[in-house]
Amino acid sequence: MELPTQANNLRPGCRKIHTAAATAAFHPPAPASCDQRYPSVTGRQVLTRGYAKMADVKPGKYVPPTGGKPGVEDSSTPIQRIRITLTSRNVKNLEKVCADLIRGAKDKQLKVKGPVRMPTKVLHITTRKSPCGEGTNTYDRFEMRVHKRLIDLHSPADVVKQITSISIEPGVEVEVIIVDV
Repeated sequence: MELPTQANNLRPGCRKIHTAAATAAFHPPAPASCDQRYPSVTGRQVLTRGYAKMADVKPGKYVPPTGGKPGVEDSSTPIQRIRITLTSRNVKNLEKVCADLIRGAKDKQLKVKGPVRMPTKVLHITTRKSPCGEGTNTYDRFEMRVHKRLIDLHSPADVVKQITSISIEPGVEVEVIIVDV
């Protein structure tokens, strides 16, 4: 009896259709200019519909997109994330300053997130009414409520200087933090 080999292990009546030419027709080779079109993709990855997987991109490499939207100019000043923190004991003054800042930012067509209303801090002090310690034990209870709002802007730093030049209500503290994106 003859042992089956690679060439004759087909069932009776079947013929071999998987040839090297047929395989090449269904699986075309990767384009030779892959490294030129996608410099951040290593040569061993397979591209699907012209896009690389995020796992295939080398860390630390950024390939800027070519072209862009027509009519949109690329500004030379870097875009920064600016966080404005507003704190006050008076809610009306705080909300007015918040609304003025957001209105100014939207007039300049900046990306604005907020105002984010943080939880109100309530500070309590309980003290005796009597200064000498004699008499009935009576107490005064004082409380102070501190309100806080956060606003995030994405814009160049020089534009934020124009926005924050608005008149600030009394009792409102403003803190500005600039982070490079």
